[in-house]
Amino acid sequence: MNLRGAGIILFALLVGACTSVEREPAPTASLTPRDKQLLANAPYQKVLPPDIYQRSIVDYAGAEKPGTIVVDTEKKYLYFVQDNGKAIRYGVTVGEEGLAFKGEAKVGRKAEWPTWTPTPEIKQRLAGIPNFVGPGPHNPMGARALYLYQGNKDTLFRIHGTNQPEYIGQAISSGCIRMLNEDVIDLYSRVPQGTEVVVL
Repeated sequence: MNLRGAGIILFALLVGACTSVEREPAPTASLTPRDKQLLANAPYQKVLPPDIYQRSIVDYAGAEKPGTIVVDTEKKYLYFVQDNGKAIRYGVTVGEEGLAFKGEAKVGRKAEWPTWTPTPEIKQRLAGIPNFVGPGPHNPMGARALYLYQGNKDTLFRIHGTNQPEYIGQAISSGCIRMLNEDVIDLYSRVPQGTEVVVL
């Protein structure tokens, strides 16, 4: 096992031992007037996830440098690493068994209120999927999307919002990492293109 792999395993073990958890809702400063209008008229039931999946500031014992995104698919958490041994922790929905991305990538592209064009694989697995969905709160991509690249290649995996907030903390997606729209807007405002992403 290389040092990188050992570090990731150590991170996973240490994160489980986090002791300080401070619940902190996503700040509203990053919401644009368009965000406020669209989210006020969202066509889905607005529900908060269980407490353990609500946005929090936590102790962070991993080796990743500040500014890195780390996704723990087993525990259904996304960490945005901060200075001074802290991280912002968000609850997420992750891919079903065999569908989730694992490994290292970078944010190769960002989009506000993205469109969605399902891949042929998704259309084959899920009946009745349209060929294209325009932007808005009805879109499964939600309010923001971070497109994961390896080198210059789009992995086709994304970190994005959701129109199904009731599934935060579960493994039901087609492989992408979903967040509450308010949370993904917050993360998006903090993350420049080129940000490193580690998915465990």
